Amino acid sequence: MNMKRIQMEIKGMTCTSCEDHVRQTLQKNSAENIQIDYQEDKAEFQLPDRSKEENIREELQKTPYRPGEMIRIPSGDEKVLPDEAFDYDFLIIGSGGAAFSAAIQASENGLRVAMVERGKVGGTCVNIGCVPSKTLLQAGHIQFQTKKQPFQGLVTSAKQPDMAGLQNQKEHLVQQLRKEKYEDLIQEYGFDLIKGEANFRNPHTISVAGKELTAESFLIATGASPFIPDIPGLKETSFLTSTSALELKKVPNHLVIIGSGYIALELGQMYRHLGAEVTLMQRSSSLLKQYDPEISETVEDVLKEEGITLLKNVCYQKVEEKNGQKFVHIKVEGTSKIIQGDQLLVAAGRQPNTEKLQGENIGLELGEFDEVLTNDYLETNLSHIHAAGDVTLSPQFVYLAAHQGGIVGQNVSKQTKKPQNLEHVAAVTFTTPSIASLGRTEHQAKQAGYDVKTSVLPLESVPRALVNHQTQGVFKLIMDAKNNQIIGAHVVAENAGDVIYAATLAVKFKLTADDLQETMAPYLTMAEGLKLASLMFDKDVSKLSCCAG
Repeated sequence: MNMKRIQMEIKGMTCTSCEDHVRQTLQKNSAENIQIDYQEDKAEFQLPDRSKEENIREELQKTPYRPGEMIRIPSGDEKVLPDEAFDYDFLIIGSGGAAFSAAIQASENGLRVAMVERGKVGGTCVNIGCVPSKTLLQAGHIQFQTKKQPFQGLVTSAKQPDMAGLQNQKEHLVQQLRKEKYEDLIQEYGFDLIKGEANFRNPHTISVAGKELTAESFLIATGASPFIPDIPGLKETSFLTSTSALELKKVPNHLVIIGSGYIALELGQMYRHLGAEVTLMQRSSSLLKQYDPEISETVEDVLKEEGITLLKNVCYQKVEEKNGQKFVHIKVEGTSKIIQGDQLLVAAGRQPNTEKLQGENIGLELGEFDEVLTNDYLETNLSHIHAAGDVTLSPQFVYLAAHQGGIVGQNVSKQTKKPQNLEHVAAVTFTTPSIASLGRTEHQAKQAGYDVKTSVLPLESVPRALVNHQTQGVFKLIMDAKNNQIIGAHVVAENAGDVIYAATLAVKFKLTADDLQETMAPYLTMAEGLKLASLMFDKDVSKLSCCAG
């Protein structure tokens, strides 16, 4: 295809937002490699053929901008293309899951890529999130099981955990994975790592450590940090966050937690398993309010049986610290209480890391919680600047961030655009038993207008749970009654996070309850619960023999 380079006068542009409006009009009419300068009243771009020139003029005449003369630049005198006018084709701010996925994809497609990081390479997951928390969660589970296991005839005991030893092992694992899964890949794929704080100077320029860098496209993947609620006295108190709670060298006597989301549940149960008294406090009236009651009530029963105190409908009044002890003054249904502990964990959600970007310099649009707003293609209001991962307040899972980053890496490398699809994102909370969810809850399905049928299978009906002597849990399936398609699956069980992957495929590929019933599930696996739950739509599984169905 003969791509002609065009220079066009466009009057009426006053800012970079005007440039973006003109760029969108040009893109709709097949223009490529677009470069616009509102100060010089001109645009340059390539067209596959001249027939599109009049379309562009007509479309621009419908806007506030006035198209002028079009000049075809002869190939011998053609100016340097825009991607060669910048330091990089693609510049990424951040170095977590979204950032590396995007960098790898774009590098493989031949783009000149750079990544800017102000701290440790690897982002939240490997450094202060998934990896360190899950290894300590497993340690706590083993400690608790040793002290309280369900088998008659076994005599087990456990000493007080050596937290310093656990922390050293955890840190070694973090360093290993950071090197193997992040740092070593920089040289492998040949992109640049630039250390420092990045902030925007103009739509194609950032400043890092006093040096300005330019790029044709950008990805904002700066993640999120713990949100600290505005409770009187809290900021004057030495409290823990999800980061510092994973660094304690001593098990607390009493850990008090503000919040009851997945971070609060995981870390609270972890320290309970390691020997601490734990109190969880929440403003709402129900635990895990986004789930159906069968799920949330099962989890609440487990926590209470393990000795965790759960306070609901809490109104926080103030926080004090005296002699190393923390005092949280609250009201619960009109009654004043003081909760005392030697450690206080604030796990009240997370906030996007956008405050240092200086997005106001380029008119970057942020949401109510300072998250970067994007469309389905993960473009911001400035189409050459993208955002992915926790900074957008998408569901905060590293696998989702990596998925989004990969999409951006593809989109900045190719002419075609691929949208994100968050319809089939599984969520897992790594408590014991773990909680996994995919698709719609019963409440959500009814709100969306579905005629639903539900199946609720107690874990005591799953043979794997019986042989484990661990029967606290539940499977719940949501089915569209019109066509028997599975539209939601929710599990509280050992290895629920592994089980939910099969449910993800069932929902994504529109399988029916009949499809699940007709599929052989390996006996004495927790995944068999999915088949048994599908049978529950029509049968009483307690009256079936083993493996029957």
